[in-house]
Amino acid sequence: MANNDHDMDDARSIASQLDDTDGVILDILENNGRATLSHLSEATGLSVSAVQSRVQKLERRGVIRGYKAIIDDERRGLTVNAYIAVTPTDYSWEADIPDKLKDIDGIMSCDSVAGSPSFMLTVRTESPAKLEELLNLIHRTVPVSTETTIVLKRYFSM
Repeated sequence: MANNDHDMDDARSIASQLDDTDGVILDILENNGRATLSHLSEATGLSVSAVQSRVQKLERRGVIRGYKAIIDDERRGLTVNAYIAVTPTDYSWEADIPDKLKDIDGIMSCDSVAGSPSFMLTVRTESPAKLEELLNLIHRTVPVSTETTIVLKRYFSM
């Protein structure tokens, strides 16, 4: 079995073991990673120690991968958000593209996608000029063609 198939089987196995209480805990933590054990206890009807045990089990199983701060990009000075569709011009490079791009400042995520582009990048920069510099750096780093869509307004983010 290929490694991806094994990973998918593991994920399905873990998902099948989650109950409604785990779902409540996950929903609350997804919306507020700083929710207290007391708050989770009240929401689930479990004791604080039982909730703590469940959270720790969800962390060990990799269901909860971490906690993070949600940053206001504009107040941080990153006013330009964009999506960059990336298509290799030399497909022998395709498998290497994510690794070559992962440490470039401004690239927030790289997703493999179905369709004519192979990857979709989410990027944040200080200005249109910095976005242009980022695009030039991407083109110098890997042999690709790109199509950029600038975000005008984000209505919500999950």
